Amino acid sequence: MRIYETGFVLAPSLSEEDTENIIAQMAEIVTQREGRLIKQERWGKRKLAYPIKRFNEGFYVFFQYEGKADIPLEMERRFKQADAVLRYLTLKKEIQAAGRQKKKASGERGAAGAGEVSKEEGSSGEGLAARESLREVK
Repeated sequence: MRIYETGFVLAPSLSEEDTENIIAQMAEIVTQREGRLIKQERWGKRKLAYPIKRFNEGFYVFFQYEGKADIPLEMERRFKQADAVLRYLTLKKEIQAAGRQKKKASGERGAAGAGEVSKEEGSSGEGLAARESLREVK
């Protein structure tokens, strides 16, 4: 299962009850589709960067959840149907452990490649001096 983060902006003209109903419906999609809601953030009413549907403010909500790919698809389908949703965006989060391994592997390749002579450098003195200075820095 993958981790997703979905953010959406609701119209500020909604009553608190309507806002709660929409948020509850979206959270229910995650549980219905055998997902797990990790975190739910409600930022409240914030000023928009530019007017959307003649609104200058919006109610911001963010979900972070774990599940299959059908969860964000269903949420986006429902967002399109709801007039109260001004904007939405879903991101697929990267797993932290995999990112660290990639960085570590690229660092090892960089260190190993420093001592090698490239075809462009050949046997010129500049390439040799650059390699020597790299060895001294280490």
